[in-house]
Amino acid sequence: MWDELVRIKEGWRARGGGKCTREREKESARASSVPGNFSATFFFFLKPAPGVGSGRSDACKVSEMSGRECVRALLIFFASTLGFCVTLHAFKHAATLDAEGKFRIRWRWDDTRITFEVAVETRGYVGLGFSPTAAMALSDMVIGGVDRGQPYIQDYYADMNRKVHRDLEQNYRLEYAMENSTHTVLAFSRLLNTCDRDDKAITESTMRVIWAYHHEDVGLSGPEYHGVNRGRKSLRLLEPTTPRNVPAGTQFFDLQNIDVPVPYKDTTYWCQLFKVPDMKKKHHIIRIEPLIERGHENLVHHILLYQCDSSLNETEVDLGHECYHPNMPDSFLTCETVLFAWAIGGEGFTYPPHAGFSIGASQDPIYVLMEVHYDNPALQQGVVDSSGLRLYYTPILRRYDAGVIEMGVWVSLYHMLPPGLPGYVSEGHCTQQCLQETLDQEMPSGIQVFAVLMHSHLAGRAIRVRHFRNQEELPHLAQDDEFDFNFQEFQYLPQERLLLPGDSVITECKYNTQDRKNMTWGGLSTRDEMCLSYLLYYPQVNLARCESLPEITGQLKFIGVKKIQVPVTTWPFIIKSPRRYSNLSFTEAMEKFKWSKKRGKAFNEMVRQLPMNVRCSKRGQEEWSIQGMIVSPPEIKSELRPEMDLCSAASKLSASLPFLLLIFVTSSLTQGGL
Repeated sequence: MWDELVRIKEGWRARGGGKCTREREKESARASSVPGNFSATFFFFLKPAPGVGSGRSDACKVSEMSGRECVRALLIFFASTLGFCVTLHAFKHAATLDAEGKFRIRWRWDDTRITFEVAVETRGYVGLGFSPTAAMALSDMVIGGVDRGQPYIQDYYADMNRKVHRDLEQNYRLEYAMENSTHTVLAFSRLLNTCDRDDKAITESTMRVIWAYHHEDVGLSGPEYHGVNRGRKSLRLLEPTTPRNVPAGTQFFDLQNIDVPVPYKDTTYWCQLFKVPDMKKKHHIIRIEPLIERGHENLVHHILLYQCDSSLNETEVDLGHECYHPNMPDSFLTCETVLFAWAIGGEGFTYPPHAGFSIGASQDPIYVLMEVHYDNPALQQGVVDSSGLRLYYTPILRRYDAGVIEMGVWVSLYHMLPPGLPGYVSEGHCTQQCLQETLDQEMPSGIQVFAVLMHSHLAGRAIRVRHFRNQEELPHLAQDDEFDFNFQEFQYLPQERLLLPGDSVITECKYNTQDRKNMTWGGLSTRDEMCLSYLLYYPQVNLARCESLPEITGQLKFIGVKKIQVPVTTWPFIIKSPRRYSNLSFTEAMEKFKWSKKRGKAFNEMVRQLPMNVRCSKRGQEEWSIQGMIVSPPEIKSELRPEMDLCSAASKLSASLPFLLLIFVTSSLTQGGL
């Protein structure tokens, strides 16, 4: 239907019926993903709907026409009678919110406003909302539909008790509406930040989108309960527009587990060795996407792909075993360099058109290890999984080879979080010394970062990847103030960022341990914690990990530890004195300490000032000379100032207007008197 609209517009322009700007000439509109012939009703708005406040709106209505006839009639009318260029801005993003494909959305945005189109399999009301927790409480919603030939839309919010109220400020604008025998389509827009306390600002962070629909329209008493027709999905609504698809016919190969029996335990890391398909010449991988077995979306938490030693025993190819296990094959220990990372909720990743991941050349991976993290807190039994990755590749080489660097806090028990704290902050440093040594030798002109994946576990609430040059903070490489453990994927940077020798990067994670009574430790389980970021960049250099870990001595001194037993023969090591900790492991001593919010805050401040152990490793098992050195946290000369809260500024200005007006009037009278 929308293709017909474009053809009519182009034909009208060819006949000299109007002039469009170059920007508008580039716009196109595609048909909504709605089956069937639209023969019921079509509504098109030439200006903001005048009836938004009342929930009804006058509209151009054409009944008993096919969708194509309706659009043609409207366009002819616009072109001949109104004499202006009619365009529909293309939607840049799309998502299906439910498993059955009954609730689909498309959206576009600019600096101040976002527009949605929802297509839902119902002839009743549809609802779309934004929630701080993915639950109904305190959510911001818009509900609309087409009732007896008339479109309607209303701004609602839910209180802490999940009771739905009509918002006093109606901040959604209806753009158009359609309905046929099976589906309802609504398009509406709003400001990114309405400054309404009952609306949720739409930002670059993760948005927890909630949705619902009902077979009946909204009545006088408000919307009926939707029952099971509801759900939630985390999305980044303001992510940059990037090409996601690959050309039809692009070759690919799969790295896939086959019938892995998931153990009857909380956390399992399963490793399998693969040989990359033999290439006669260099190729570039241009897209990688997950192959998650249906129904296992919450079981497979993340997948890491590592490069292994090229001289390992080929008889171990296709061998699978539990990772980090005493009986794990020795060849697995040679697989150190992270090549790609995928985490729960993420979709496929497409490399930019000028960079790709190289395979087939002499230095490229021959063997890779795929590590799958199974998260099984319900202790399901008899589960068999065949998830993995699909890699698309091409012989048409891009200009640059892409690489990945793991940054953040070195995964270790020395990374520890006290219980009962609403906001504990960990910092992992990719130090100035590591980037100086690495880039001076490998790429003095620097590397270009184009995407970042931020990774944490269940206690994680927010992550920032901070970039410094000459101890002065630059804009963040990436940031998510509403981190969702169940939605972790690579974020494309709006603009590529140059990382130079001597720069430094801090991966900063904010945690909430209020509901925990025991220490949280750095580790592999989702009940443990991590604070990592994976930077995709080009051109590739020989740097695999750039991380840090606070020294343990200062952390032990905080709780009063004086001596440990030496030589160290057990892990975790044993405390010798004082007596209250004698013969306890250091983890047991930390658990025994009587933590409070005040002590936890003081501990956090102290840890962030401790000397740190640097990790600066090459691909494989080699290290840069800075590896293992103890350095102090950098002295930061200036930090990035938070963006001005426009709503607060407007509120302050509004509050001061009467006073300013009084001064103006008094001044005018005084001058008049003179």
